[in-house]
Amino acid sequence: MTPTENPITEDDIASFLVNTPDFFERHADILASVQLSSGHGNRAVSLQERQAGLLREKIKGLETRVVDMIRHGQDNVAIADKMQHWTRNLLQTARARDLPGTILEGITSEFQVPQAALKVWGVNGIFSDEAFAAGVSGDVQTFAASLSTPYCGPNSGFEAANWLPDPAAALSVALIPLRTSPEAPVRGLLVLASPDSERFHSGMGTDFLERLGELAGAALSRLRAQSQTPITAPSQ
Repeated sequence: MTPTENPITEDDIASFLVNTPDFFERHADILASVQLSSGHGNRAVSLQERQAGLLREKIKGLETRVVDMIRHGQDNVAIADKMQHWTRNLLQTARARDLPGTILEGITSEFQVPQAALKVWGVNGIFSDEAFAAGVSGDVQTFAASLSTPYCGPNSGFEAANWLPDPAAALSVALIPLRTSPEAPVRGLLVLASPDSERFHSGMGTDFLERLGELAGAALSRLRAQSQTPITAPSQ
């Protein structure tokens, strides 16, 4: 018997079965006799049982993904609600000098950030003696201006960390430049801190922090207004 020059391969068999869907209809006895590993130990099962097992595993995986999607959706809704409440408080703050306090109180309470602090510069002269505008070195301003996105990571002795109520407890920090838009100059720096060294880390996304910085920066632009004199009714 002459050896076959081109022996049949597993790929040939697989291609034949794929392209001949009625093969097992004509040879149902072969389909019934096929035994495969169950995938759980050495027990052999029929092809139908194996297919059913694979489908159950696939359905279980899809159910897990759906649960994760629902949970993420609920988390996103909760974050959006907190952001809306925080923003509403900023809009309702009547006095410009109260805005830094409103920003920080909202961040620590709404977003459960253990510590937060901020400084702004280039403010109207009537605010120059306020705590939020005092004690900002040129190095900090230069550093803030160099941040195209928020810094997230360990507290490596940043000067701005000293603005926090308890700098020693700040093991991880987020340093967020304050600007009114991505193209606008930086006019301040927001510091978020946590005793958890993994709360703010280099691998985390910064989109939310960027939006937080832009909203805070836009609100704080009132501190640079030329006139802070309240509007009064004209005398009769």
